[in-house]
Amino acid sequence: MPTKSQPKIKRSFQTAKGMRDILPEDQAYWEKIRKVIRNLTRTYGFKRIDTPILEDKDLFVKGIGAYTDIVEKEMYTLRTKGGEKLALRPEFTPAIMRAYLENGLSSLPHPVMLYSLGPIFRYERAQKGRYRQSYQANFEIIGENDPILDAKLIQLFFSISKEIGLKEIITQINSIGCSRCRPAYRRKVVSFYRSRKKQLCVDCQRRLQQNPLRLLDCKESKCMQIAAQAPQTIDYLCEDCNGHFKNVLEYLDELEIPYILNPYLVRGLDYYTKTVFEFWPEEEEGRQIALGGGGRYDNLIKLLGGKDTPSVGFAMGLDRMINLMKAREIKVASKNRPLIFLVQLGELSKKRSLGLFEELRRAGLETASSFSRDTIKSQLRIANKRQARLALILGQKEALDETIIIRDMVSGSQEVVPLAKVVKEVKKRLKNN
Repeated sequence: MPTKSQPKIKRSFQTAKGMRDILPEDQAYWEKIRKVIRNLTRTYGFKRIDTPILEDKDLFVKGIGAYTDIVEKEMYTLRTKGGEKLALRPEFTPAIMRAYLENGLSSLPHPVMLYSLGPIFRYERAQKGRYRQSYQANFEIIGENDPILDAKLIQLFFSISKEIGLKEIITQINSIGCSRCRPAYRRKVVSFYRSRKKQLCVDCQRRLQQNPLRLLDCKESKCMQIAAQAPQTIDYLCEDCNGHFKNVLEYLDELEIPYILNPYLVRGLDYYTKTVFEFWPEEEEGRQIALGGGGRYDNLIKLLGGKDTPSVGFAMGLDRMINLMKAREIKVASKNRPLIFLVQLGELSKKRSLGLFEELRRAGLETASSFSRDTIKSQLRIANKRQARLALILGQKEALDETIIIRDMVSGSQEVVPLAKVVKEVKKRLKNN
């Protein structure tokens, strides 16, 4: 026997795990931080570059390191119909270096200073401050090995933080050496951990064979206790790396930028050399997730097929900066111009209002309206909720007479003025108030 058709089940769609919507009430924070970044990068001499969200997967495997967590666990990868292996951008630096080489930016006067704003994608455990689609600002200085540039980037982060109201930030900083002195340190680390292998987490047991410096970066409590006793990188620096690091610290002292030496800070990416640093809130409860970090990567461009080109850069997590602003209850002041609300009634008034709306906008007056509402009362109610300073009322009579009513939404007083003079009259009233 035929069965009764099953009732259709309505599906409620939600954002994918680790993703989220940035709602209108949060946009003021985003607009604030983007504006500060735009202004300061212009002052510091950076030029903006935008790279694709999708890149060749091997760019990140080669640039970041095959045995890093990003490549092994966190990259979103796909194969196109044509067989290409692509990855959603997990970070900016390799992509920017690819653009630098591909587009001939190496022919520009150096240093080349570039910055980017946009999303990155990493498959990781979703929690507050960690999203699978997050947003970063990224800053690169390409073509110089002067330690003053390392300090300049750290200074830029503190300038941005101060402009958005974030203080009580501290830098953790270290030097991980170069290709000349790091091999000796690497051997010391391997020797130290070999006798402690059974005490390590599963990932670190594997890292001991593949990428031993990553052992110092593990966040498992038992591994962190072991790492606290491991050899320190700064004890094995060559003369050049030691001098470079010393100069960076002296510049930070001169700038009065707060920092602490963290001899076990290595960062999680293979391309780093010499200086590495991270930015953290000073308060204890804010020390779960870094606000940003970076360092020097003098070998990356050569690794990607270019000439030997020293470079330094850092990224900051915009989501994390905004979350900290909210946690510290930093207010984002609205600097909107006084709002004008255009009220209309009747078909002729609606037609006239469309042209008037554009005229007010071109005059630099922030204007709102509700063309779909049919009563003046309902439109004035909306104007009041929007905290409009003035309401311009255009009814059938006013449309025929070529006049308009200017209503002060604070005092309630109103006046009829010629329609041709409305922009001049509105500006005069706003100026007087």
